[in-house]
Amino acid sequence: MDTYTISVGERAAPTNRPVGDLLREWRQRRRMSQLLLASEADISTRHLSFVESGRATPSREMIMHLAERLDVPLRARNALLVAAGYAPLFRERPLSDPQLDAAREAVDRVLKGHEPYPAIAVDRHWTIVATNRALAPLIESAQAALLAPPVNALRLSLHPDGIASSIVNWHTWRAHLLARLQRQIEVSGDATLAALYDELARYAAPAGAQSTASDDAPLNQIAVPLRLDTPHGVLSFFSTTTVFGTPVDVTLSELAIEAFFPADQQTADTLRRLAAAQATPEDDTGAQP
Repeated sequence: MDTYTISVGERAAPTNRPVGDLLREWRQRRRMSQLLLASEADISTRHLSFVESGRATPSREMIMHLAERLDVPLRARNALLVAAGYAPLFRERPLSDPQLDAAREAVDRVLKGHEPYPAIAVDRHWTIVATNRALAPLIESAQAALLAPPVNALRLSLHPDGIASSIVNWHTWRAHLLARLQRQIEVSGDATLAALYDELARYAAPAGAQSTASDDAPLNQIAVPLRLDTPHGVLSFFSTTTVFGTPVDVTLSELAIEAFFPADQQTADTLRRLAAAQATPEDDTGAQP
């Protein structure tokens, strides 16, 4: 299994913006009125207005209470606390930290267990943290520079030097990825993701890319497929996303596993054949006769 070390991102740093401004920004990002948020938080609209305007100083508990109702990410909750003069509440550890051994093992088990189908673990900026072995044959066409850590999964997909030229339905897949990224930006307000979006949107279509023509494949009715033209034939996938359900660590809260499933029998058969060719004696260690 190929793994990269996940680095600890920027920690909550002191900000010149008051906590009230930040809370108002999150409320507006969630498209909630003061009346709606106050009702859901079981506080008066007057109190919320005073907090947002700076006329009232919220307690640590009130900040966390409002952040919960606004579904603010853990990293941003720390930033709210720091802006109000409190210490951050949520720890942020590298994935290599011994205290995250169980979580790291869980990620490894999911990736390994998904073989012979490809899967990757990514952080909040789509930096690849780990992959399983099934991914390697699918990214053979990418230039070495884009495969040198840290590898960004979206850049690898759409960059002209990545696997873009191998994506049969590039226009459709690009539209899907950009729409998904835009939703993340709207939810998180993450400036790094916004910059990534601008970069990806500028990439030119690879020569011969299939237009956004209609495709009668049944899968198109339920999910956007990824179709790759590889030396092993055209392989078709749909994907699922897995996250930790109740994380209290910033790193874990931002970790996601993207698992790709075969969309047709040909793809499934090809991946099983490739996995068998990659198998080593160690893979059978512990096997019962």
